[in-house]
Amino acid sequence: MAVEEANPTPTKANVDTLESAVIRFVGDSGDGMQLTGVQFTETSALLGNDVSTFPNYPAEIRAPQGSLYGVSGFQVHIGHGEISTPGDDVDVLVAMNPAALKTNLESVPAGKTIIVDTDSFTKKNLAKAEYETNPLEDGSLDNYKVIQVAITSLARTAILDMGLDNKAMNRSKNMFALGMVFWMFSRPLTHTEEFLKKKFAKKPKIVESNIRVLRAGYNYADTLELLPSPHTVLPAKMTPGEYKIVMGNAATAWGFIAAAEKAGLELFLGSYPITPASDILHELSKHEYFGVKTFQAEDEIAGICSAIGASFAGDLAITTTSGPGLALKGEAIGLATITELPIVIVDVQRGGPSTGLPTKTEQSDLLQVLFGRNGDSPVIVVAASTPANCFDFAYRAAKLALEHMTPVILMTDGYIANGSEPWRIETMDQLPDIKPRFVKPEEAGNWMPYQRDKESLAREWAIPGMPGFEHRVGGLEKDQLTGNVSYVPANHEEMTKIRAEKIKRVENYIPELEVEGAQSGDLLVVGWGGTYGSLHTAVNYMNETGDKVGYVHFNYINPMPKNTAEVFSRFKKIVVCELNLGQMAFVLQGRYPGHTFLKYNKIQGLPFTIMELVQKFNQLLKAE
Repeated sequence: MAVEEANPTPTKANVDTLESAVIRFVGDSGDGMQLTGVQFTETSALLGNDVSTFPNYPAEIRAPQGSLYGVSGFQVHIGHGEISTPGDDVDVLVAMNPAALKTNLESVPAGKTIIVDTDSFTKKNLAKAEYETNPLEDGSLDNYKVIQVAITSLARTAILDMGLDNKAMNRSKNMFALGMVFWMFSRPLTHTEEFLKKKFAKKPKIVESNIRVLRAGYNYADTLELLPSPHTVLPAKMTPGEYKIVMGNAATAWGFIAAAEKAGLELFLGSYPITPASDILHELSKHEYFGVKTFQAEDEIAGICSAIGASFAGDLAITTTSGPGLALKGEAIGLATITELPIVIVDVQRGGPSTGLPTKTEQSDLLQVLFGRNGDSPVIVVAASTPANCFDFAYRAAKLALEHMTPVILMTDGYIANGSEPWRIETMDQLPDIKPRFVKPEEAGNWMPYQRDKESLAREWAIPGMPGFEHRVGGLEKDQLTGNVSYVPANHEEMTKIRAEKIKRVENYIPELEVEGAQSGDLLVVGWGGTYGSLHTAVNYMNETGDKVGYVHFNYINPMPKNTAEVFSRFKKIVVCELNLGQMAFVLQGRYPGHTFLKYNKIQGLPFTIMELVQKFNQLLKAE
């Protein structure tokens, strides 16, 4: 990703320089808000800004147009310094209809800018949004800088001579809004124009109409001088390297591809589509030339069972799902546990229970991931914490599965799976080696399927068809060495203990817990998974303003790092922040009973904001 100069440039000489800015595009799900947000994000990244995004989708596939529950949004935070979250307060809200304005207004502080499409503020749309009066006329928006623009009409006017139908003309209105915001923040049009030319290469009229409307929006903002001066956000100082804006689900897919390449294996994905995990399947299906095999199964059980079969046959095997699908996969995860075959199960969490909030984020699958199977069936559990490090933890999950011969569950969530940020591209030689535990040819004839490595307790991997390595696998308990079915009570107890101890010994192969901020003191903040950006930023703010607060983030959850208890002992108070009712706090209280774990929880389908965290931390510091 190379940095380019803004072109065209605003005609005003006095461009206002900002440290950061948060822009949110909202409208109906058919208004193209996701595409608009992505284009603004990628253009800003090309200019060298650090960025973080938060797409917010409606749960309904075809919600009624103009309805409150059909609003789709895309928020992007661009900055000159480090950006770890999509931001709390919105600096510029682009609302394409009354419902979008109503559902997002509370995120806009007084004095900030709101751009509205006045064409959509009809009596019918106002009623759908449950407005009794028009907010553009009743004074309720007097505390904001409201820019009223007939976006739909102006977009149509720009392409009226092209012979397009009404639907095609209306679809381009998002480009008019994007052009306006490009002017407001001194962004170039070139990247989006090139994107449109490639995306619609076989539809030249669509290319021309969208580019015309994009430029019309830019020129409209420039001509009318909507602001005293346009803004700009200078490039961020980032570690040198080649970067790509990546979404968490795509990064997860690429991490598995890299792991398969490093291990010298083919990659197999057996999966059933489910929100918000489906994009991993979509992404991997594009990469057949890397030896990737994707199988869209008829249900969740078939998805994981096909992965177990692929693992038995010698592939790096994975399956992807969300919370409801993980519940269905439980028995098969137990099968992979008792057969000691390496697979990775990806759980992209969403709001629950049941169908719950399928497009919203949550962290409520932790207890299911740890304990949601019959019998004692422990597995390795890791959790990614940012869109970019989904790559790293997909890679590490595969490495742990292949080197320890056990299932691994990789947890992400809707927030980081759909969010995006710059990812510093790594070369293959920068990634750690992966050494699958294949049998050695010289062992043929004398090999025992459940003979183990003394340090890790991992068994060896024999592929069907290898002479001298014939063996049986299945869901019945096995003899400690031969793998033959065994109902001997003492054998079952010993095998259960061995499988548990094998997982515990993984603590010798994972990094120790690192403390950010204060290394000891009055308060330690604990997080896991996708809450990292918010917690990291809030703790940094606390320390910068004089409070000494420490912070640890768990990416390895089962087992936990070996120094966890020692870290906890350095602090007087420990608060566990998570997007559920306290599942990690419950787990920590059981594992480390000598400590008291306070809780701070949010279950709204939304990430933590920085200010609500800071207020909680201040409250805890002041409390006796």
